[in-house]
Amino acid sequence: MAKKPAKAKKLTKKDVEAAAERLKNWGKWGKNDQIGTLNYTTPEDIVKAASLIRKGQVISLAINYDSTGPQGGKTKFPPVGRFNPVHLMTRSGADAYSGILDKRGIRSADDIVLFPLQCGTHWDGLGHIFYGDHMWNGYDCREVNSFGANQCGIQHTKEKFVGRGVLLDIARHCKTDCLEDGFAITNDLLDEVCKAQKVSVGRGDHLFVRTGQLEKCVKVKSWDGYPGGDAPGLAFETLDWLQDKQVAAVATDTWGVEVRPNETEDEGKVNQPWHWICIPIMGLTMGEIFKLDVLSESCAKDKLWDFFFCGPALPITGAVGSPINPIAVR
Repeated sequence: MAKKPAKAKKLTKKDVEAAAERLKNWGKWGKNDQIGTLNYTTPEDIVKAASLIRKGQVISLAINYDSTGPQGGKTKFPPVGRFNPVHLMTRSGADAYSGILDKRGIRSADDIVLFPLQCGTHWDGLGHIFYGDHMWNGYDCREVNSFGANQCGIQHTKEKFVGRGVLLDIARHCKTDCLEDGFAITNDLLDEVCKAQKVSVGRGDHLFVRTGQLEKCVKVKSWDGYPGGDAPGLAFETLDWLQDKQVAAVATDTWGVEVRPNETEDEGKVNQPWHWICIPIMGLTMGEIFKLDVLSESCAKDKLWDFFFCGPALPITGAVGSPINPIAVR
């Protein structure tokens, strides 16, 4: 297993507040903006990214949506209101076989799925996390009510999440199948992996960070500890790195992207501090529960770590997150 980086000084609420002032992007794309850093990706970037399709290999970065998903794992702090998909048939082959047909006499099947929008591979929308009483771009948090988000609904991103993708394979670089829980991925480590892989991360890119945690759960056939539990992940300081690189979006194979336990001195007062800054302050869309193992093997074989990426959100009006089937095309 890779060794954990030296423990940094525990963050305080003042440190988080300082980061909020330093990294605030409110108004950068206008007072009415609702997509944040997705603005970084230009049409020219998308055309250029298409040239990264070298052999026509299509790789899904999604886990299947079914009853065996990660929300079934036992954990000390289970996410409120999240559960695995419930899939029901409203018409089935048995109905047709027994002669139960619709008024048109059509023999067919239909189904319905009930699930939280963030129970599997998904994007966190910019209305998902609040900083104090505000959401992204300074909108009042009360703009999100029981009927949905009046501002920053995920539908505004339905033509985004297309362009250059870059995989930073931290687990492979550290010569381990899975980073240890609590392993904080630092700025220096991100730079080190970029250099080792001979790949750059820049404006408008979609960045994917592999820790190996999802694969570990699949291998042992247990999601215990995964949803809301301890995990390897991005250190708080990487927010500055991502801001400097001007990435469009970032995603990992973990439940919550940032390292857990958090780097704070009191998680009761400051829990998930990376989220606090990433979404409402920077306007940076983040993705969680991405399946990166097949992409990892393919990139390592070719020693090429960038690719064409396409993973738009479902245009669910007023939603603060979206399930997706993100695609890497190499």
